[in-house]
Formats: sequence, structure tokens, C-alpha cells
Amino acid sequence: MDIKNEVLYRVYILLFGIVVPVSIVLLYRTVEIVYVQGERWRDQGTDNYLEYRTVEADRGNIMASDGSLLATSIPYFDLHFDPTAPSDEDYEENLDTLAQCLATYVFEDLTVGAAWDYLDELRKGKDKHVRIKRKVSYAEKKFIEEFPLFRLGRNQGGFIAEKQSERKRPFGVLAQRTIGYVREGAKPVGLEGYYNEILGGEPGQQLMIKVDPREDLWMPVDDLTQIEPQSGNDLITTIDIDIQDITEEALLRAMNYHDADWGTAIVMEVETGAIRSIANLGRTDEGWWETYNYAIGTGIEPGSTFKAASVLALLEDGYVSPDDSIRIYNGTAEFYEEVMEDASPYSYRMDTVKMREAFEISSNVGIAKMVEQYYGSKNKANGNEGAARFIKRLKQFNLHLPTGITIEGEANPYIKEAYSEQDSWSGTTLPWMSIGYEMKISPLQLLTFYNAIANDGEMIKPYLVKEILRFGETIDKFYPTIIDKKIASKKAISQMQELLFSVVENERGTAHKLKSPKYQFAGKTGTAQINYKRGRIGGYQASFAGYFPYENPKYSVIVVVNKPRRGGFYGGEVAGPVFREIADKIFTVKVDLHKPLNHEPAKPLEGKKFPETSIGDQEDFKKVFAYLNMPYYGEPSTSMTVVSPQGDSLIMERKTIKNDVVPNVVGLGLRDALYVLENNGLKVEIDGVGKVSRQSLLPGTQIKGQTMRLYLR
Repeated sequence: MDIKNEVLYRVYILLFGIVVPVSIVLLYRTVEIVYVQGERWRDQGTDNYLEYRTVEADRGNIMASDGSLLATSIPYFDLHFDPTAPSDEDYEENLDTLAQCLATYVFEDLTVGAAWDYLDELRKGKDKHVRIKRKVSYAEKKFIEEFPLFRLGRNQGGFIAEKQSERKRPFGVLAQRTIGYVREGAKPVGLEGYYNEILGGEPGQQLMIKVDPREDLWMPVDDLTQIEPQSGNDLITTIDIDIQDITEEALLRAMNYHDADWGTAIVMEVETGAIRSIANLGRTDEGWWETYNYAIGTGIEPGSTFKAASVLALLEDGYVSPDDSIRIYNGTAEFYEEVMEDASPYSYRMDTVKMREAFEISSNVGIAKMVEQYYGSKNKANGNEGAARFIKRLKQFNLHLPTGITIEGEANPYIKEAYSEQDSWSGTTLPWMSIGYEMKISPLQLLTFYNAIANDGEMIKPYLVKEILRFGETIDKFYPTIIDKKIASKKAISQMQELLFSVVENERGTAHKLKSPKYQFAGKTGTAQINYKRGRIGGYQASFAGYFPYENPKYSVIVVVNKPRRGGFYGGEVAGPVFREIADKIFTVKVDLHKPLNHEPAKPLEGKKFPETSIGDQEDFKKVFAYLNMPYYGEPSTSMTVVSPQGDSLIMERKTIKNDVVPNVVGLGLRDALYVLENNGLKVEIDGVGKVSRQSLLPGTQIKGQTMRLYLR
């Protein structure tokens, strides 16, 4: 045999004796692994799949100005059980008592026997992540983890507690839109959205194992490389719980009464710009809800509330003064073939009035004619710069700029540039802009302007957050920010304050019916036509902007109600009463708005003497004397006593009340008089307040169930 053939024989032997059999075996094993054992290996591969997963941090709290919780994260736990973790010995030893505990406290629909069978079946299965109970409190979780077997921990007892959290608002829907939310797939809203990074903290990382190939279920694994999440910081807002509640209730009442589309109300602290409340209500199929922040995100044509800016421009330029005479043309005038009319009945009886009177009755014609006269292109002295000078004044008042409030979604104001083709400037733009049309401004931006008037011309940036806390310690503090120290001269601001005050105080003023006997306030009503086209009006928008108390302004307020359908549509009858209700209730609950009782020096007695006698309960007198550290003499045996001064001493003497006859209760306080008379079987009627000065039945009259009237003063 030659060498060539010998080599070929050896190759054939190698090929058919080794390579082919090995290939057949490999092919067989591949088919077996993929098709026969595929499910097993896939489960095992999934069971062993590890990954570092993000662990969300505890979200910080949002609090009101007094520390009350507006939004907080409430922790809860989802409880699971890994029946494969315990040893056979531990499982069998604790199975009976664990079944008893679970049937009693967790599986309320299972008997002890059924719970035992269930646990026994779990042990035979492959599921390593069996849900026991969802959303349990920390206290309940601590209770359950002490059950037999579970108390051995996760590795030996198979007990798994996965922490979750849920955002809660202790005050319900109070300030709902201002607080806002952060949701997956939705645009962040409110303070939650704007301060998301500060509130959200730093997420951590945890090595986890995927426990179910069919679901996205992951179980933490003990790992030294775990990165703990860092909790978020807390926000203390400027929101005042009392004022927020007052504002929302007043606005809701108006929305229901007037059947409007939407409404908003804001209360701002004059000196600081702190927002004390924001309420927004919109119509939904389920009633009124804070579905949108109209106060900040909606640009509106303000209507007559904007006349304050137009008149302030005229005052600042020195063109007019409050006592100048102007023409209002009996409430009707034409501008470039467009007719403008007044709504006030005063207008139709007068051709010429003082400027202050035109402002008080909110004369559209009077304001528009003044602006047209001094800023219009027809004024040869002003040339084509007249309207530009008016726009310049509006920009001086910062009405063209957003406030910069730290919340998402603030609308940009829209003020037309004079004679701009891009802005569709026309001959009617200037007069209509002067009364609050052909422009856009949000309620908050307009309130910031009114707040500056109340603040003697100093414009303050409105703000909603005053502190950021970490574990109770202040790490950042926010202070009032001045936008402009003087938006107009002192004289012009003073005149504007006087005009706003006269809108309320003078009988012809559009807000005169809102005047309060308890305090004074200033403001301006507004009524704007919505979607106006020649011959058709798409509805009305009522507004009121003002501040109180007038002498020393503490709060500025704006109210806007869109499309009221009943109960009127003018600002003075729709939005004004909301302002008045808010102001009334704030004035009642805020003690600092009231003058202290001792704000004036005490007047001398000037010969006045103490009362000759006083009658009442003996124990009450003793408590008063002890509190005032006043000495007295006498220990009368009766519960009722007469106290009279003698020299520099007080003497207590007995006061006898006879049964079955009408006693003399003149001089007694109402409480003591009622006690005495009703215990003797008399019915009592009351007239007046104070002490009893006269009684309808004579003392000594036999009691027969009569009704006795007491006259108090």
C-alpha cells in the first residue's frame, strides 16, 4: 500500500469515526435544548437575570406658610413571599402557625385549612414572588413580618416587603392646580412640576433579579454596591390655608350662582408680593374643578380694569388731572366708523363731566377720547409718535412682561407695537386698547400692576415659595423681589389711588354697592365683551381688581368670571361681590387688620366712679378677683351675691332668691338671669344685649309657668 492511500484511509476513519458522530450528537443536543428542554432553560435563564434598577427617592413635602401639609408622600408596602427560600425544616416547622396567622389577619376569605393547602402548593411550585397583600401601612407591615417563618427574614423566611409611595393631599382639592402634579407621560404641572428636581431627590440603584418571565417583576438582591436614594427637599409655600379656603369658597359660590364657564381669584400680599391664595374653577361634566390655572396661564382682554393703566399714563404725562372737565358725548362716540358706547346710565344724561367722574362710572367714551386726544395720530403736536408714547408708558408699568412667577405655564402678555402692520395696528386700536381690548394679559400680571399702585408705585414680583428645607433645616430662603421701585411718579400714583377709592366710595361709582361699613377698599370693575363681532357678542367677562384696607393696604385681590349666564354680567355685580366676600372674611380672621383696643392712650376717669353694685354668681366673682389680684371681704352663704365698693374695698353680700315667686334679676348678666328664672319654672324672652335693665313681671309675683321678658342694655 502506498503512502497516499494510507493517508486517505486515515482521513476517512477520522471523518466517519469521530467528526460525523460528534456532529450528530451536537445536532441532537441542540434540538433537545431548543425544543424539548427550551422552557426549562428559558425559565432558568430568566430566573438568573440580574440588573441594576433605579430606586425612586422619597418625594419632599409641599407645605403652606404655617407648615400645614399641602402635599406629602405616604409610604406603603406591597408584601410578597418566596416559598423556595426557607429550608425544608423551617418550612415544615412553621407551616401550621403561618397558615393560622395568614387566614386570621391576611387571607380573610380562606380558612386555616385552605391557607395551609395554599402554602403547601406554593412550596411545590416555582414562583418566587407570590403576592400576599398590596398597599399595607408601615404598622401593618411590621405586624405581618413578625409572623412565624416570616420573622426569619427575606433569605431564610422568604418575606419580601417592597416599599412604594403615594402622593396625598391632606386638604383634598384645596389649591389643587397650584400644587400640581408630576405624572408619567403628562406635562408637569404647578409647584410639583416646577420644583420636580428639588422635591424628587436623588434616585438610588439596587441590584435586582427578574422573578417572572411573563411580567416586569423584579426582586431586590442583597448587594454591597447598592446606592441608597436621597430623599427630596421640602417646600414651604406662601399659601395661607385660611385665605385659600376663603377664596375657593367665595369663587365656587359665584360660579354656581352665575353658571359661568370658568373663574379665577388671586390674593396677594401688597408689601411682599407673596401669593396667599390662587383659586381656579372650570366647568366639567362632573361639576367645578381646578382643571387649568387660568390665573397664570390665560391671557385675557381685561376690559375696564385696564382703564387704570390708561389713566395712569395720562396722569404720568401730565395731560390731565382728576378735576379736569372732559367730554363723554352722552355715552356714544364714533372712531373710524366704529361706534363705542358706555354702559353706565349716568353717561346718557351728560355731555361733559370731570375726569374722576368718567373713571368712577367707567365711561368707555371718556377714557378712549382722552387717550385718542393726547396720544392719537390726529394730534399734530404729537405727530406719529403719540401712540408710541402711550405704548412706552404701558411698558414703563411692565405690562408687556410676564411676572416670572416660579410655576410652569405663565402666559406671555401681548401689547401691540404702535403702527405695526405685523400687529394689525389700525385707527381703532388705540381707543379700544385704552379700554382693555386688542391686547392680552393674564389676571396675575394685571394684579401685579394693581398691587404696585397699592404699594405706592413699587412693583413687587409675585412669588409662591419662601423656603426650601432639608430634614427640617432651611437650605434656601426666598425674599421679596422688587421689579421696579417706581413705575410712576408719586403724584400720579397718589392720584390713581384716589380715583380707585372714589369708584367704591362715591355714589355714582360702579363699585359703590360693594362699600363696606367695617373697612375701606379701592378697586376697579371690569366688563369685557368676548369674541365680539359686528352685531354679535359671544358672551361677557366680569372682573374686579382692588386692594384693602385703603389707608394701609395689606392685600390686593383680582377676580375674573368668564361667561356668566345668569344673575348679571357686569363686573360690579358678578366679580365685585366675590372680592367683597373674600375681603370681609379675611378682615374677620386676620387680627393684624384690626386696630388694637388700646391703640389710643387711655382717657382719665374724670370723676367717673365704679358701679355702685354688681350682682352675679359668687364663684365667678372670686375667679375674677383672684385673676386681678383684688382683695375683697365677705363670705355670703348664697350662690348669688351682691358686690359693692365701700371706700377702697369690695364687699360681697348675700343675694336671696325666693322659690315660687318672681325674683328681681335687674342688674344680673344674661347667663345668671336665665339660670335663676328657668330653674324657677319661668319661660324667658330676651330683648337687647348686656345686663338686665328691666323685667316684664314684677318681683314677688306668684310663678305659674308664665313667660317673662328681659330687657337688656
